[in-house]
Formats: sequence, C-alpha cells, structure tokens
Amino acid sequence: MSIQIRKATEADVPTIHSFIRRLAIYEKLEHEHVGTEQDLHKTLFQDQFAHVVIAKDTATDKDVGFALYFHNYSTFLSRPGIYLEDLFVSEEARGKGVGKALLKHLAQTVVQMGGGRLEWSALDWNKPAIDFYTSETVGARTQTEWLGFRLAGDALTKFAGL
Repeated sequence: MSIQIRKATEADVPTIHSFIRRLAIYEKLEHEHVGTEQDLHKTLFQDQFAHVVIAKDTATDKDVGFALYFHNYSTFLSRPGIYLEDLFVSEEARGKGVGKALLKHLAQTVVQMGGGRLEWSALDWNKPAIDFYTSETVGARTQTEWLGFRLAGDALTKFAGL
C-alpha cells in the first residue's frame, strides 16, 4: 500500500467525523461521541485548537486513517511537543503501515519544530496498539509512573465555580 499523509482541510470534516465515530465504536465508547461536524469545523478550522492529518491510499485514492493532535509543552525540557489525541486506521488498512506512517509524520513534525516529545495514551485493553507502540518499529515506552486525571461534565462545571 502506498500511503500519502496530508494536512486536513475544511472539506475533510465529514471524513474526520466519520473516523472519530468509527474510533468511538472500536473503543467501545460510542456513547461518549457527541461532537458534531459543526463542532469540528469550529474547533479545528476556526479556533484551531487541534490539527488533523489524513492518510490516503494512493492506489485507491481512499482516505484510510487520521491522526488528531495538538501542541503541548514540556517544562522540564523547555521545549514544545505534540500530544496525539486520536489515531485511527480503517479496518481494511490495518497492518499495512498506515499507523506507522501517521505516527512517523507526527514524529518528524516534532523534530522539525525543535520539540522534545510526542506523547499519547492507549486504552489498557488495546493490545494490538500497545504492542505496535512498544515494538522495535516505534520504540515508545509506557509511562507507568504517571496517572491520568480528567475533569468533565458536572464535575468540571462545579470545580470551575460557574
């Protein structure tokens, strides 16, 4: 499979939304997927809170995956980085280098901007993803010393005092 990675445009919003829906189904979190195409248009292309790259199979001219990311910062390194929020590859394209191409593109972006880290999370039951990320091909390590925390919904509003 020949893969081309490109920056998403506003015309890609329906494709991005579809990939996110399919990711939510795969992760057994479909009930949490409430964002709309209008939300994506505003937050990705007007407010530019995050960025998306899309993988295309050049042989079929079909979009087969995406990565959604945003910039972060390491105070210890005093350097920028990227946090990969979501990576999804279509079922028919898995195991064909699409995920690797997307991840490599982001790693190159971090290096080119003088950054120090590319970080992401994976669900603890997603063994295929964990095995890929920790393989010699990618070389990432798990961060067992950190716990993730989240404020959302009523808890977020209550804590914010609004």
